[in-house]
Amino acid sequence: MDERAVKFAFSPERRYTLRKCSHNGVIFVQTDLTRGSITGRLLKFALPMMAGNLLQQVYNIADTLIVGRFLGADALAAVGSSYTLMVFLTSVLLGLSMGAGAYFSIQFGRRDTEKLRQGAALSFAAIALVTLVMNALMFAGINWILRFLKVPSEVTGLMKSYLLVIFAGLIATFLYNFFACLLRALGNSAAPLWFLAVSALLNVGLDLLFVLVFRWGVAGAAGATVLAQYVSGVGITIYFWRTCPELRPRRQDFRWDGGVMREIGGLSLLTCLQQSIMNFGILMVQGLVNSFGAATMAAFAAAVKIDSFAYSPVQDFGNAFSTFVAQNHGAGQTARIRKGFRSALTAVLIFCAAISLGVCLFAPALMQIFVSAEEAEIIAIGVGYLRIEGACYFGIGLLFLFYGYYRAVQKPGMSVLLTILSLGTRVALAYALSALPGVGVTGIWLSVPIGWALADLVGAVYYFKSKGTLQ
Repeated sequence: MDERAVKFAFSPERRYTLRKCSHNGVIFVQTDLTRGSITGRLLKFALPMMAGNLLQQVYNIADTLIVGRFLGADALAAVGSSYTLMVFLTSVLLGLSMGAGAYFSIQFGRRDTEKLRQGAALSFAAIALVTLVMNALMFAGINWILRFLKVPSEVTGLMKSYLLVIFAGLIATFLYNFFACLLRALGNSAAPLWFLAVSALLNVGLDLLFVLVFRWGVAGAAGATVLAQYVSGVGITIYFWRTCPELRPRRQDFRWDGGVMREIGGLSLLTCLQQSIMNFGILMVQGLVNSFGAATMAAFAAAVKIDSFAYSPVQDFGNAFSTFVAQNHGAGQTARIRKGFRSALTAVLIFCAAISLGVCLFAPALMQIFVSAEEAEIIAIGVGYLRIEGACYFGIGLLFLFYGYYRAVQKPGMSVLLTILSLGTRVALAYALSALPGVGVTGIWLSVPIGWALADLVGAVYYFKSKGTLQ
């Protein structure tokens, strides 16, 4: 082993430490996923990520709940439609960060600190540039965006006020997601959770202050979210700088390296494309939903929040599974990957069965968290959505596993294909079924699980036919 190589040692504090021999630097990690109990380590690593994703939902749920309860149905519709747009924009940054995170995990599995640090520096610079360009385009094109989404006139002013503030949080979103993916690649899934926890609590407090006390309306709700996002984004950046000295970028790390950037780009760009296609499809569906009027918009806004909150843990479990696969892929442990897939599949099945039952049974009560009981039409539309989607959560849970697996084994193109199948089917069927007499908006809801099922089928067939060569 030369001086640039790295090795693992077990410390007295029962933590794995990664040591770079030539500088005696230390990177502490919580979970080395290439050894030990598969199910136990995977769950231990995934639980903070799952909790973190739930807290991420608190940002938007707090806005929706407070706006829906105190500012009315039109404000709820405006914030709900804005949420769909922001999920799309965030998906671009998240996809780039997740793809880079897969590269980081692979280098971690290979014990190559030099390439890990260089990859982190180059990807940070590239994604930061994308963030700044995207931010400028959003501010410049806001009026076009509102027309594209077919926002009703009674909602347009409120939505524009909300977006002009919320766009300012994209830089914070980039910082948080990039460093969260980097820390998770090293096995540290707890630190991102703590920053989200503080940020989520702050968001709720500021929401109440800005909306109920200062009477700043939807702009106040957006401002609360942006300030909270900067707390988590800047906070996790400082945490990384202080706790991971061996990964602090050096001047030479920012020099262009075609080989490193091709490897990162192959993962990041396709993962970004996958995430963007997924959420652009949802954005197109949002435009269709908006055409059914403000009541349907409000119902969809509340139901989507419940839906996202319900399956967000299994989404982050898929991301945790991706880190598991990437570390073991880098270490060449193919048998461990296969065992891990079986363990992850069992966990997803159990979780989705439980959450599906809960959402279907308590759909009316869940809707009334966001809207008053007097809004019978809005509640009925939302309950219809939740009972159709909620019964089929295993479909999206399995799909998240396939996304994570193919990204980790450096086949992100397969994740893109599955996304196109899922979202393409959803969008096409949503427009076709909703136009049928007597079906209407229910056709939009039915298109979702059908898209999940088709993508799952293709993902499973490819996995069983190719798993020997992919790993």
